[in-house]
Amino acid sequence: MSDKPRPISIKAYMDQLSAEAETAPAPEARAAPRPKIATKARTISRLAAVQALYQMELAGTGAETVVKEFLDHRFQGDIEGETLADADEDYFAEIVRGVVARQAEIDRAIVKRLAQGWKLERIDSTVRAMLRAGAFELISKGAPKEVVIDEYIELAKAFFDQAEVKFLNGCLDGVARDVGA
Repeated sequence: MSDKPRPISIKAYMDQLSAEAETAPAPEARAAPRPKIATKARTISRLAAVQALYQMELAGTGAETVVKEFLDHRFQGDIEGETLADADEDYFAEIVRGVVARQAEIDRAIVKRLAQGWKLERIDSTVRAMLRAGAFELISKGAPKEVVIDEYIELAKAFFDQAEVKFLNGCLDGVARDVGA
């Protein structure tokens, strides 16, 4: 897996989502129905949660400190010149706090889906943050599994090449099956 995620700004990610939505075929033209797309607020919340988990791991910062920083500065302020508007701030905080509170359970669920001999520590830290956030949502059953998996796959596509996207998809799909999501 790649050690360096592709740099992406909040604006670039949201522009990408908007462009994909505009060019998507009409529902009747699709070969198979797609899962219900999560609201923009939840999408932004998931992206911010991944960023927060990544920041916590790198800086060794606690969940409450990072949640407060995002709520006080990042959601109302500018990030790379763009306001992170319409975020579901409560959902963001729930994901971050939930990952921390249930990290041992979440990590066991993820490790169960890794290839034999692989350790969670070997996985890129951004992918690990996505896996943990996605696994938390699947374990807590806060949103339909199709939406959760699709959202984290789309996030992964913005940061990584196809190999990481496939890995994330397979792992989250396995966690979903294991927890009966």
